[in-house]
Amino acid sequence: MAIYPALACNLDQHLLQAGLPLFAAEQVAALEWSFDSLYAQPGLPDWFDELLQTYAQAGRLVGHGVFFSIFAGRWRPEQQTWLSQLADRARRYRFDHVTEHFGFMTGASFHAGAPMSVPLNTTTLRIGQDRLQRIQQAAGCAVGLENLALAYSLDDVKRQGDFLHQLLSPVDGVLIMDLHNLYCQSHNFGVDWRELLTLYPLDRVREIHLSGGSWEDSVSEPGRIIRRDTHDESVPGRLFDWLPVAIDQCPNLKYVVLEQLGRGLLTDAARQQYQADFTRIAGCIAAHPRASAVSSERLFRPEALLPPAVHPLEDETLARQQQHLTTILETAPTPHEARQLLDASALAHSDWGIERWQPAMLETALKIAQKWKNGF
Repeated sequence: MAIYPALACNLDQHLLQAGLPLFAAEQVAALEWSFDSLYAQPGLPDWFDELLQTYAQAGRLVGHGVFFSIFAGRWRPEQQTWLSQLADRARRYRFDHVTEHFGFMTGASFHAGAPMSVPLNTTTLRIGQDRLQRIQQAAGCAVGLENLALAYSLDDVKRQGDFLHQLLSPVDGVLIMDLHNLYCQSHNFGVDWRELLTLYPLDRVREIHLSGGSWEDSVSEPGRIIRRDTHDESVPGRLFDWLPVAIDQCPNLKYVVLEQLGRGLLTDAARQQYQADFTRIAGCIAAHPRASAVSSERLFRPEALLPPAVHPLEDETLARQQQHLTTILETAPTPHEARQLLDASALAHSDWGIERWQPAMLETALKIAQKWKNGF
Protein backbone atom coordinates (compact mmCIF):
# COMPACT_ATOMS: atom_id res chain seq x y z
CA MET A 1 0.00 0.00 0.00
CA ALA A 2 1.35 3.41 -0.96
CA ILE A 3 2.18 6.05 1.65
CA TYR A 4 1.38 9.63 0.63
CA PRO A 5 3.11 12.84 1.78
CA ALA A 6 0.34 15.33 2.58
CA LEU A 7 -0.25 18.88 3.74
CA ALA A 8 -2.71 20.08 6.36
CA CYS A 9 -4.31 22.81 4.27
CA ASN A 10 -6.97 25.33 5.25
CA LEU A 11 -8.29 28.56 3.84
CA ASP A 12 -5.41 30.58 5.30
CA GLN A 13 -3.49 33.08 3.19
CA HIS A 14 -0.07 32.44 4.73
CA LEU A 15 -0.45 28.67 4.72
CA LEU A 16 -1.54 28.62 1.10
CA GLN A 17 1.24 30.97 0.07
CA ALA A 18 3.81 28.69 1.70
CA GLY A 19 2.33 25.60 0.08
CA LEU A 20 1.85 27.02 -3.42
CA PRO A 21 5.31 26.02 -4.77
CA LEU A 22 4.72 22.47 -3.50
CA PHE A 23 1.36 22.26 -5.26
CA ALA A 24 2.83 23.77 -8.41
CA ALA A 25 5.57 21.14 -8.42
CA GLU A 26 2.93 18.41 -7.93
CA GLN A 27 4.66 17.20 -4.79
CA VAL A 28 1.57 17.17 -2.56
CA ALA A 29 0.12 13.68 -2.95
CA ALA A 30 -2.74 14.10 -0.46
CA LEU A 31 -4.54 16.79 1.50
CA GLU A 32 -5.90 17.06 5.03
CA TRP A 33 -8.62 19.70 5.52
CA SER A 34 -10.00 20.97 8.82
CA PHE A 35 -13.55 21.03 7.50
CA ASP A 36 -15.04 22.68 10.62
CA SER A 37 -12.72 25.71 10.46
CA LEU A 38 -15.12 27.52 8.12
CA TYR A 39 -17.40 28.86 10.84
CA ALA A 40 -16.06 32.40 10.29
CA GLN A 41 -16.20 32.12 6.47
CA PRO A 42 -19.33 32.82 4.39
CA GLY A 43 -18.33 30.07 1.98
CA LEU A 44 -15.52 28.57 -0.05
CA PRO A 45 -14.06 30.37 -3.07
CA ASP A 46 -14.38 28.37 -6.26
CA TRP A 47 -10.64 27.77 -6.59
CA PHE A 48 -10.42 26.23 -3.09
CA ASP A 49 -13.48 24.09 -3.74
CA GLU A 50 -11.80 22.88 -6.94
CA LEU A 51 -8.62 22.05 -5.00
CA LEU A 52 -10.58 19.95 -2.51
CA GLN A 53 -12.52 18.24 -5.29
CA THR A 54 -9.30 17.32 -7.09
CA TYR A 55 -7.98 15.44 -4.08
CA ALA A 56 -11.37 14.00 -3.16
CA GLN A 57 -11.85 12.52 -6.62
CA ALA A 58 -8.41 10.92 -6.35
CA GLY A 59 -9.41 9.38 -3.01
CA ARG A 60 -6.74 11.37 -1.15
CA LEU A 61 -8.68 13.95 0.85
CA VAL A 62 -9.00 13.41 4.59
CA GLY A 63 -11.06 15.51 7.00
CA HIS A 64 -9.80 16.63 10.39
CA GLY A 65 -12.15 18.15 12.96
CA VAL A 66 -11.24 20.59 15.71
CA PHE A 67 -14.35 21.68 17.56
CA PHE A 68 -16.63 18.68 18.15
CA SER A 69 -15.52 18.13 21.79
CA ILE A 70 -15.92 14.37 21.70
CA PHE A 71 -15.93 13.86 25.47
CA ALA A 72 -18.24 16.70 26.48
CA GLY A 73 -20.50 15.34 29.22
CA ARG A 74 -23.49 17.36 28.06
CA TRP A 75 -24.74 17.13 24.46
CA ARG A 76 -24.99 20.55 22.82
CA PRO A 77 -27.08 21.73 19.86
CA GLU A 78 -23.83 22.89 18.23
CA GLN A 79 -22.64 19.29 18.14
CA GLN A 80 -25.71 18.26 16.17
CA THR A 81 -25.09 21.18 13.81
CA TRP A 82 -21.47 20.06 13.46
CA LEU A 83 -22.62 16.57 12.47
CA SER A 84 -25.10 17.95 9.93
CA GLN A 85 -22.42 20.12 8.36
CA LEU A 86 -20.03 17.17 8.28
CA ALA A 87 -22.65 15.08 6.48
CA ASP A 88 -23.09 17.83 3.88
CA ARG A 89 -19.36 18.16 3.30
CA ALA A 90 -18.85 14.39 3.21
CA ARG A 91 -21.46 14.11 0.46
CA ARG A 92 -19.73 16.83 -1.54
CA TYR A 93 -16.08 15.88 -1.03
CA ARG A 94 -16.00 12.13 -0.27
CA PHE A 95 -13.39 11.98 2.49
CA ASP A 96 -11.08 8.98 2.70
CA HIS A 97 -11.41 9.20 6.48
CA VAL A 98 -12.47 11.76 9.08
CA THR A 99 -10.78 12.34 12.45
CA GLU A 100 -11.20 14.46 15.56
CA HIS A 101 -9.07 15.42 18.54
CA PHE A 102 -8.96 13.43 21.77
CA GLY A 103 -10.36 15.49 24.66
CA PHE A 104 -13.10 17.99 25.46
CA MET A 105 -13.08 21.61 24.43
CA THR A 106 -12.97 24.30 27.10
CA GLY A 107 -14.58 27.65 26.36
CA ALA A 108 -18.14 28.95 26.59
CA SER A 109 -18.42 29.35 22.82
CA PHE A 110 -18.45 26.26 20.63
CA HIS A 111 -15.54 27.66 18.59
CA ALA A 112 -13.43 28.68 21.57
CA GLY A 113 -11.23 26.90 24.05
CA ALA A 114 -8.67 24.14 23.67
CA PRO A 115 -8.80 20.33 23.88
CA MET A 116 -8.14 19.03 27.40
CA SER A 117 -7.83 15.49 28.66
CA VAL A 118 -10.55 13.68 30.61
CA PRO A 119 -10.54 10.93 33.22
CA LEU A 120 -10.05 7.63 31.45
CA ASN A 121 -12.99 5.76 32.91
CA THR A 122 -16.13 3.91 31.86
CA THR A 123 -18.18 7.10 31.60
CA THR A 124 -15.88 8.86 29.17
CA LEU A 125 -15.31 5.63 27.26
CA ARG A 126 -19.04 5.16 26.62
CA ILE A 127 -19.54 8.82 25.68
CA GLY A 128 -16.57 8.75 23.32
CA GLN A 129 -17.81 5.57 21.64
CA ASP A 130 -21.27 7.10 21.23
CA ARG A 131 -19.81 10.22 19.60
CA LEU A 132 -17.60 8.23 17.24
CA GLN A 133 -20.63 6.28 16.04
CA ARG A 134 -22.38 9.56 15.29
CA ILE A 135 -19.38 10.90 13.40
CA GLN A 136 -19.18 7.70 11.38
CA GLN A 137 -22.88 7.85 10.54
CA ALA A 138 -22.50 11.48 9.36
CA ALA A 139 -19.24 11.00 7.46
CA GLY A 140 -20.04 7.67 5.82
CA CYS A 141 -16.38 6.66 5.92
CA ALA A 142 -13.65 5.52 8.31
CA VAL A 143 -13.37 7.71 11.40
CA GLY A 144 -10.81 8.13 14.16
CA LEU A 145 -8.96 10.22 16.71
CA GLU A 146 -5.59 11.90 17.19
CA ASN A 147 -3.42 11.32 20.26
CA LEU A 148 -3.28 14.31 22.60
CA ALA A 149 -0.06 16.13 23.52
CA LEU A 150 -1.14 17.59 26.88
CA ALA A 151 -1.22 15.29 29.88
CA TYR A 152 -1.27 16.10 33.58
CA SER A 153 0.57 13.05 34.88
CA LEU A 154 2.68 10.13 33.74
CA ASP A 155 -0.27 7.83 34.42
CA ASP A 156 -2.35 9.81 31.89
CA VAL A 157 0.41 9.41 29.33
CA LYS A 158 0.78 5.66 29.78
CA ARG A 159 -2.97 4.93 29.72
CA GLN A 160 -3.94 7.01 26.68
CA GLY A 161 -2.96 4.41 24.06
CA ASP A 162 -5.03 1.57 25.50
CA PHE A 163 -7.96 3.91 26.08
CA LEU A 164 -7.82 5.01 22.45
CA HIS A 165 -7.86 1.36 21.39
CA GLN A 166 -11.01 0.76 23.44
CA LEU A 167 -12.64 3.87 22.00
CA LEU A 168 -11.88 3.00 18.41
CA SER A 169 -12.65 -0.73 18.44
CA PRO A 170 -16.47 -0.57 18.05
CA VAL A 171 -16.17 1.54 14.88
CA ASP A 172 -12.92 -0.12 13.73
CA GLY A 173 -11.51 3.40 13.87
CA VAL A 174 -8.22 4.88 12.73
CA LEU A 175 -5.59 6.58 14.83
CA ILE A 176 -3.58 9.65 13.92
CA MET A 177 -0.18 9.28 15.52
CA ASP A 178 1.08 12.83 15.97
CA LEU A 179 4.82 12.39 16.47
CA HIS A 180 5.24 15.91 17.82
CA ASN A 181 2.57 15.20 20.45
CA LEU A 182 4.58 12.10 21.35
CA TYR A 183 7.71 14.27 21.45
CA CYS A 184 6.00 16.61 23.93
CA GLN A 185 5.07 13.73 26.21
CA SER A 186 8.47 12.07 25.91
CA HIS A 187 10.26 15.28 26.92
CA ASN A 188 7.78 16.50 29.53
CA PHE A 189 7.61 13.18 31.39
CA GLY A 190 11.10 11.80 30.74
CA VAL A 191 10.00 8.66 28.92
CA ASP A 192 11.70 7.24 25.82
CA TRP A 193 9.52 7.88 22.79
CA ARG A 194 9.85 4.29 21.58
CA GLU A 195 8.39 3.07 24.85
CA LEU A 196 5.46 5.47 24.46
CA LEU A 197 4.92 4.45 20.84
CA THR A 198 4.47 0.80 21.79
CA LEU A 199 1.63 1.73 24.15
CA TYR A 200 -0.61 2.71 21.21
CA PRO A 201 -2.62 0.44 18.87
CA LEU A 202 -0.17 0.87 15.99
CA ASP A 203 -2.16 -1.34 13.63
CA ARG A 204 -4.80 1.43 13.70
CA VAL A 205 -2.40 4.19 12.65
CA ARG A 206 -3.49 5.30 9.18
CA GLU A 207 -2.02 8.79 9.43
CA ILE A 208 1.03 10.39 11.01
CA HIS A 209 1.31 14.10 11.81
CA LEU A 210 4.58 16.01 11.89
CA SER A 211 4.60 19.55 13.24
CA GLY A 212 6.61 21.94 15.37
CA GLY A 213 6.14 23.67 18.68
CA SER A 214 7.85 25.78 21.30
CA TRP A 215 9.73 25.66 24.60
CA GLU A 216 8.54 27.36 27.75
CA ASP A 217 10.18 27.79 31.16
CA SER A 218 8.03 26.61 34.05
CA VAL A 219 7.35 29.05 36.88
CA SER A 220 5.81 26.32 39.03
CA GLU A 221 8.89 24.11 38.76
CA PRO A 222 11.92 26.39 38.28
CA GLY A 223 14.55 24.88 36.01
CA ARG A 224 12.05 22.72 34.15
CA ILE A 225 11.37 23.43 30.47
CA ILE A 226 8.07 22.32 28.95
CA ARG A 227 7.57 21.37 25.32
CA ARG A 228 4.36 22.85 23.88
CA ASP A 229 2.43 21.69 20.81
CA THR A 230 1.92 25.18 19.40
CA HIS A 231 2.27 24.33 15.66
CA ASP A 232 3.98 27.67 14.99
CA GLU A 233 7.53 26.49 14.30
CA SER A 234 9.26 24.07 11.94
CA VAL A 235 9.51 20.34 12.58
CA PRO A 236 12.26 19.40 15.08
CA GLY A 237 15.06 17.57 13.33
CA ARG A 238 14.87 14.48 15.53
CA LEU A 239 11.31 13.78 14.34
CA PHE A 240 12.72 13.02 10.90
CA ASP A 241 14.80 10.32 12.61
CA TRP A 242 11.69 8.99 14.33
CA LEU A 243 9.60 8.85 11.15
CA PRO A 244 11.20 5.74 9.54
CA VAL A 245 10.87 3.87 12.84
CA ALA A 246 7.20 4.82 13.08
CA ILE A 247 6.60 3.77 9.48
CA ASP A 248 8.14 0.38 10.28
CA GLN A 249 5.75 -0.15 13.18
CA CYS A 250 2.53 1.13 11.59
CA PRO A 251 1.55 -1.49 8.98
CA ASN A 252 -1.59 0.32 7.82
CA LEU A 253 -0.07 3.79 7.46
CA LYS A 254 -1.33 5.68 4.40
CA TYR A 255 -0.64 9.40 5.00
CA VAL A 256 2.16 11.47 6.55
CA VAL A 257 0.90 15.02 7.07
CA LEU A 258 2.88 18.21 7.66
CA GLU A 259 1.05 20.64 9.96
CA GLN A 260 1.85 24.27 10.66
CA LEU A 261 -0.31 27.27 11.50
CA GLY A 262 -0.33 30.18 9.08
CA ARG A 263 0.79 32.64 11.74
CA GLY A 264 4.10 30.74 11.84
CA LEU A 265 4.68 31.33 8.12
CA LEU A 266 4.88 35.11 7.91
CA THR A 267 8.45 35.38 6.61
CA ASP A 268 10.23 34.08 3.53
CA ALA A 269 12.59 32.11 5.74
CA ALA A 270 9.70 30.39 7.56
CA ARG A 271 7.99 29.52 4.26
CA GLN A 272 11.20 28.11 2.81
CA GLN A 273 11.72 25.99 5.92
CA TYR A 274 8.14 24.72 5.65
CA GLN A 275 8.77 23.68 2.05
CA ALA A 276 12.05 22.04 3.06
CA ASP A 277 10.28 20.12 5.85
CA PHE A 278 7.72 18.78 3.38
CA THR A 279 10.40 17.81 0.86
CA ARG A 280 12.24 15.99 3.64
CA ILE A 281 9.06 14.10 4.60
CA ALA A 282 8.48 13.09 0.98
CA GLY A 283 12.10 11.97 0.68
CA CYS A 284 11.89 9.92 3.88
CA ILE A 285 8.80 8.13 2.56
CA ALA A 286 10.35 7.51 -0.85
CA ALA A 287 13.49 6.06 0.73
CA HIS A 288 11.62 3.67 2.99
CA PRO A 289 11.29 0.03 1.82
CA ARG A 290 7.54 0.18 2.27
CA ALA A 291 7.28 2.84 -0.42
CA SER A 292 7.52 0.13 -3.06
CA ALA A 293 5.82 -2.67 -1.11
CA VAL A 294 2.59 -4.13 -2.47
CA SER A 295 -0.07 -5.00 0.11
CA SER A 296 -3.82 -4.82 0.50
CA GLU A 297 -5.35 -1.77 2.17
CA ARG A 298 -7.26 -2.06 5.42
CA LEU A 299 -10.48 -0.05 5.02
CA PHE A 300 -11.29 0.52 8.72
CA ARG A 301 -15.01 -0.04 8.47
CA PRO A 302 -16.86 -2.46 10.78
CA GLU A 303 -18.61 -5.36 9.09
CA ALA A 304 -21.94 -4.27 10.57
CA LEU A 305 -22.33 -0.51 10.89
CA LEU A 306 -24.67 -0.14 13.86
CA PRO A 307 -26.62 3.13 14.11
CA PRO A 308 -26.04 5.16 17.27
CA ALA A 309 -28.65 5.36 19.98
CA VAL A 310 -31.53 7.74 19.34
CA HIS A 311 -30.47 10.04 22.17
CA PRO A 312 -26.80 10.99 22.69
CA LEU A 313 -25.29 9.71 25.91
CA GLU A 314 -24.80 12.34 28.59
CA ASP A 315 -23.46 12.42 32.12
CA GLU A 316 -24.39 15.40 34.25
CA THR A 317 -21.69 14.77 36.84
CA LEU A 318 -19.00 14.77 34.15
CA ALA A 319 -20.51 17.91 32.59
CA ARG A 320 -20.43 19.78 35.90
CA GLN A 321 -16.85 18.68 36.55
CA GLN A 322 -15.80 19.84 33.08
CA GLN A 323 -17.46 23.20 33.58
CA HIS A 324 -15.78 23.60 36.96
CA LEU A 325 -12.38 22.70 35.53
CA THR A 326 -12.89 25.04 32.58
CA THR A 327 -13.76 27.95 34.89
CA ILE A 328 -10.68 27.34 37.01
CA LEU A 329 -8.33 27.01 34.03
CA GLU A 330 -9.68 30.09 32.28
CA THR A 331 -9.85 32.42 35.29
CA ALA A 332 -7.27 31.43 37.91
CA PRO A 333 -4.57 34.16 38.06
CA THR A 334 -1.77 31.75 38.98
CA PRO A 335 -1.11 28.00 38.98
CA HIS A 336 -0.94 28.10 42.79
CA GLU A 337 -4.44 29.56 43.01
CA ALA A 338 -5.66 27.05 40.43
CA ARG A 339 -4.31 24.23 42.61
CA GLN A 340 -6.13 25.62 45.66
CA LEU A 341 -9.40 25.87 43.73
CA LEU A 342 -9.01 22.34 42.38
CA ASP A 343 -8.30 20.91 45.83
CA ALA A 344 -11.47 22.56 47.15
CA SER A 345 -13.59 21.42 44.21
CA ALA A 346 -15.65 18.33 43.38
CA LEU A 347 -12.73 17.14 41.22
CA ALA A 348 -10.71 16.33 44.34
CA HIS A 349 -10.44 12.60 45.14
CA SER A 350 -12.22 11.70 41.90
CA ASP A 351 -11.30 9.86 38.70
CA TRP A 352 -9.70 13.08 37.46
CA GLY A 353 -6.74 12.26 39.70
CA ILE A 354 -5.89 15.92 40.30
CA GLU A 355 -3.71 14.91 43.24
CA ARG A 356 -1.25 13.42 40.71
CA TRP A 357 -1.20 16.43 38.37
CA GLN A 358 2.27 17.83 38.00
CA PRO A 359 2.52 21.56 38.80
CA ALA A 360 4.23 22.41 35.50
CA MET A 361 1.54 20.61 33.51
CA LEU A 362 -1.28 22.37 35.39
CA GLU A 363 0.53 25.63 34.63
CA THR A 364 0.68 24.64 30.94
CA ALA A 365 -3.04 23.83 30.91
CA LEU A 366 -3.79 27.27 32.41
CA LYS A 367 -1.80 29.01 29.70
CA ILE A 368 -3.47 27.03 26.91
CA ALA A 369 -7.00 27.57 28.25
CA GLN A 370 -6.49 31.29 28.84
CA LYS A 371 -4.88 31.80 25.45
CA TRP A 372 -7.70 30.13 23.49
CA LYS A 373 -10.76 30.89 25.60
CA ASN A 374 -11.92 33.54 23.13
CA GLY A 375 -11.31 31.43 20.04
CA PHE A 376 -8.51 30.52 17.65
